[in-house]
Amino acid sequence: QVQLVEPGGGLVQAGGSLRLSCAASGRTLSRYFMGWFRQAPGKEREFVAGITRSGGNTDYADSVKGRFTISRDNAKNTVYLQMNSLKPEDKAVYYCAATTWLVSLSRSAYNYWGQGTQVTVSS
Repeated sequence: QVQLVEPGGGLVQAGGSLRLSCAASGRTLSRYFMGWFRQAPGKEREFVAGITRSGGNTDYADSVKGRFTISRDNAKNTVYLQMNSLKPEDKAVYYCAATTWLVSLSRSAYNYWGQGTQVTVSS
């Protein structure tokens, strides 16, 4: 099993930046495709970004392309989500997750989830 912890959320003004991190323990993160999801009040949890085991390939939701960047440091067992040009509609609880699938954008494929971290963007 792998445990995921996400510090790093917070409040930021629109147009600002924030970096989320996701630290893993229990098993090496390099075994997993990693994803970031988010859930706004009253909405379903949605895929935001994903990264392959080696970090060589990434995927993004259309709503965040060009603004968010996912990366990983397998030596530190950590995944990051750099969020730039934040908009009020980015406000949500952000979750990192791990899957044994080679690639997946579907939340049902993910085996392990962090507890989530709140991101609030003020206009």
